[in-house]
Formats: sequence, C-alpha cells, structure tokens
Amino acid sequence: MKADRRLCSAFVKGTVLSLALAFARSALAQDDHSSTRHQDERATMLYVWAGDPARVAPDFLAVIDFDEKSSHYGKVIGTVRVPPPGNAGNEAHHCHRSADKKILGCGGLLSLLRGQNSIFFFDVSGARHPTFLFSTSGSKSSITDDFLPMEPGGFLITQMGSATGEEPGRVLEFDRKLNLVEEWPVRPPRADFNPHGISARPDLNLMVNSDFMLPASSLDIIPGDSVLRGAIRVWNLEDRKIIRTVRIPDAMGTMDVKLIPGDPQGGPLRQACLTDWRTWWTQGTEPRRWCSTARISFPTLRSRSEGGMRHLLAMPKSGDRLLFASFQAGQVGMLDVRNSELPVQTGIVNLGLNAGPHVIALTDDDQRLVVVDYFLNKDDFGKIHFEGDHHVRVVKVFKDHLELDSRFDVDFNRAFPGGPARPHGVAMK
Repeated sequence: MKADRRLCSAFVKGTVLSLALAFARSALAQDDHSSTRHQDERATMLYVWAGDPARVAPDFLAVIDFDEKSSHYGKVIGTVRVPPPGNAGNEAHHCHRSADKKILGCGGLLSLLRGQNSIFFFDVSGARHPTFLFSTSGSKSSITDDFLPMEPGGFLITQMGSATGEEPGRVLEFDRKLNLVEEWPVRPPRADFNPHGISARPDLNLMVNSDFMLPASSLDIIPGDSVLRGAIRVWNLEDRKIIRTVRIPDAMGTMDVKLIPGDPQGGPLRQACLTDWRTWWTQGTEPRRWCSTARISFPTLRSRSEGGMRHLLAMPKSGDRLLFASFQAGQVGMLDVRNSELPVQTGIVNLGLNAGPHVIALTDDDQRLVVVDYFLNKDDFGKIHFEGDHHVRVVKVFKDHLELDSRFDVDFNRAFPGGPARPHGVAMK
C-alpha cells in the first residue's frame, strides 16, 4: 500500500492533461474541411476489450448494442473469445478501430510475462459479428499500449518497453494488410523512452507521444518504487523520426497527449500538468510557463489524491473542448479550451468515488463519450492496484455541459455467465 500511495502521488503530479502542437499554415481551413468529411453516421455497435480477473478464462471482445433507438440499447449481444495459444492473462488494454472501420486492433499489456503475443486483430466489417483474425508481437519491443489508426489503413502502436520490458520502447507500424513494417525509431533514445499516449496531425507532418513508465519497475520482483517518466517526444511523422524531446518539470507519469485539431496559435506547444492545471508552451526544447489555471473548480471530494488522478483524454474534432477522466475522484470532466491561457470547466459528471474512470472515447459525431471504469491491477505480482468498479457507461456531450446517459450502464461484474471481467479498451462502429 505504501508503494501504491507513492505511485498515486506521482500520477497526480505528473499525468498530462493536454498537449497541442500547431502551426498556422491554413490549419483552420483544412480542419473545417476535415470536420465535414468526418461527420459519420451514428455508431450502433460498441466493442469492449476485456479480460478475466483470475487470468484463467480467455480474453474476449464484448459486442454491445449501441443504437440509442434500439430497445436493447446497452445490452451485450455477443462475445468473441481469443482462441489459444496465448489467449488468457494478457491484461486486455487499449484498442482502436482502423480508419476504414474494418479492423479492430487490441493490445495485451502483460502478454510478455507469459511469453505470448501482445497485439490482437479482429475483423469488424460485419458490425454485429466480429471475428478474430490473428495475434502478433514486435521483436524489439513489448508492453502494448495505445493504437493510432493511419490513412489509408494500418496502425501505429506504442510499446512501452523493450523486448524484456525495460527500455527503450518503440512505436510499431502495421500497414493496411496488417504486416509489421518497422519498430520506430530505428535508433531510439537509450534512456527514458517508454511511449504511452500517441497523437498525430498528418496535415502538419507531426506526431507526438508521451513517455509514461518503465514497465518492469512496476513488478514486485524489482526493488523500489515504480519509475515514472515526464516527457513528450515530437516526431517528423513522414520520416518516423523524433525531432525534439520536451521534458516536463516536476511531471512524472505523462500518461496521455493530444494534438488540438486546427489550433489557431502559430508554433507553441501547450500542455497542462496536473499539479495546478498549468499550461505550458515551448520554444525549442524548453517548456515555459504560460499561465496557471488553478482557478478551475471541481466539486470537493474526499479522495486519496486531491482532485483525483487524471487519466486519459478525448477531444472533439472542433478542438474547442477537452474531456478527461479523473480516476480517484470518480469523475468525468470537460474544459472549454478556446482560450488556451485560461481553460474553463464547463461540465462534470460524478460516477461515484470508487468508480475509477480511466478510458474515455468519443463517438465519431462527438456527441457521446464512452467511459470505462478500470485501469490496471497487477494483483499479487505488482505495485499497481487501481481496480475501479468495472462498469462501462455513456456520457452525453454538449457544447456547454455533460449529462450521464441513464439508459446505458454495463456492469462487467455481472454481464457474462462465465463470471466477472475487467473491461478496458473500447471502439465503436
């Protein structure tokens, strides 16, 4: 518990809320066109990547009715279990749908501990009846985290650790035929490179990733506290090369990062660190304080860390709002970020102090936010024990407020005849 408390404290001090890299170069005009192009039809299927708390039963993909007009809205309509070998104990983590909506990529965070593949691909072209395709792994990296879909197909996938769970990690690239292209960069930084969150602006030839944690250090067999990182890597997207490293002062555990679509500011790199909701901008490689947004007020809740641990992020294509999950406070919040110098809280939903929201994902129309209440529990072999309540909920997103959707609440403790499950990654179609 002592190590757990120290880890909580470090998370709160360092979890990154938002980052924006933007250059003027007609970004706004491109974004207006992009927003129109991406006004997709409303999602009717929700996929949730989940695993057995006992790490015995196969990891699986839950298929849930996501059609608001359906009388079965919020009901599990099927599951797809990963076949052997290597189908259990992977610690189901993040997942993402491909740009063409036909493929779902899912990650196993702890597959390495059992010598198993850590990347799982599903065919979701038949929305109600997805099928498992195959699993694979990198040869130089492991500890699969986040997926970034690419045009015209394929993924970039962050790998937090080396092939042994140490450093450096890599970013894997799979092409549209799901062939492994490369593990980037070819010559990675030797120290502190443990990629977690990832975001890109192809129109600006930019990609960023956040370094989060040295994976092996979170196991009990490694003495001491977990080793948390505090850095953002800036990439030339086309060349797949890191061109800048931005160290974040007093920030350890930079969990997520977002590039703001169509940001009107020319050049600055901005991000908020959770000590006091600071907003930073950079010139070269040095972050400088832009302003303090500590005046953002949240309902005062009794949690182990003041304000709760901020986790993953979501941002609508308009780029004017930022949504975030606050794990220990049991909250999902929204900020108006049109004025980058003073973000303003415009919405908050309280799920309960022990809910534990971690993953959040917006629908294509930016009107619904799926919230998953589970982070990571390494049980009796690790230092991280953040369980949550295992519910998957929906929050309705408006320009100026958030509302909990009372019709949608899937309890993964009771939804399956085989027993409880830990949900994590989500995707919609």
